[in-house]
Amino acid sequence: MRFFSFSRFLALFYLVFLVNSVMAKSPAPVFVLNSLDGNVSVIDPVTWTEKKRIPTGKEPHHLYLTPDEKSLIVANAMSDSLTFIDPRTAQVQRTVTGILDPYHLRFSPDMKWFVTAANRLNHVDIYRWDGQNAHLSKRIATGKTPSHLWIDSRSQTVWASMQDSNEIVSIDLGTQSLITRTPVGSVPADVYGTPDDKYLMVGLTGGDGVEVYDISGPKPKWFKKIPTGQGAHAFRALGDKRHVFVSNRVANTISQIDFIDWKVVAQLPGPSGPDCMDITADGKLILVASRWSRKLSVIDIASRKLVKQVPVGKSPHGVWTLDHAPRN
Repeated sequence: MRFFSFSRFLALFYLVFLVNSVMAKSPAPVFVLNSLDGNVSVIDPVTWTEKKRIPTGKEPHHLYLTPDEKSLIVANAMSDSLTFIDPRTAQVQRTVTGILDPYHLRFSPDMKWFVTAANRLNHVDIYRWDGQNAHLSKRIATGKTPSHLWIDSRSQTVWASMQDSNEIVSIDLGTQSLITRTPVGSVPADVYGTPDDKYLMVGLTGGDGVEVYDISGPKPKWFKKIPTGQGAHAFRALGDKRHVFVSNRVANTISQIDFIDWKVVAQLPGPSGPDCMDITADGKLILVASRWSRKLSVIDIASRKLVKQVPVGKSPHGVWTLDHAPRN
């Protein structure tokens, strides 16, 4: 009897080990936020099919991976909540309430701070991150419609675009105070800082390109504008510390920018209102949310062609996968 029980134990142990090994080798799913459905599509990156939808809260727009890469956080702006999802298994881990209007979100590289932009309530919240939970430290009034955030590599400064007042602002994380306010072009959206922290790129959704600012001094200085296409909106770095992509929502294109030479070096298709993007771990594919067609579009970078579209929910926005290329 003891031998039988021990044999069953060994068999169970082997089964668990086998399942974990298979999961570790299997590619991680792709997550797509369906903002108007209040859920997340889970996409199999092998068959390129939607496996399930995860209910979250009202109007999830953006998502971000915790520093330990154990949780994918979905920011539910109209539900004042965060949904934590296992990025490997696509299982919901927990829901955190009381996070006021989390439209966009970022972690500081030193993992001490978690920052959210309250798009409809005109403030940025700074939370202290203890490795598991976020504790509100300071709420900062910013002006009209804070949109997207970027934090420098030294974890010193938060940059935020002001969508409806055509500005960017900077916030010092040490003093937790607003330090600069700079006019920019029409309807600024995503912001991206170069790996050396010297330049900040601003996507102008109300214009036709990207403005670049030198942020190495005490105040931002206009550096140049790079024409990309109407509705320049969201950034995703290629991962080689030289190139970044920007989605042009109105032009239905994606521009590849060389931020050493400061010019567009490639134009790729971006069907039906391209928005947020991710890049596969091998650096070969762009995964982009096509907002107006309810699809995830897959773009081959080398051939500059659309190779696949996966039906998802209404107004797909954020896109993320654990198996991704470097993000700078």
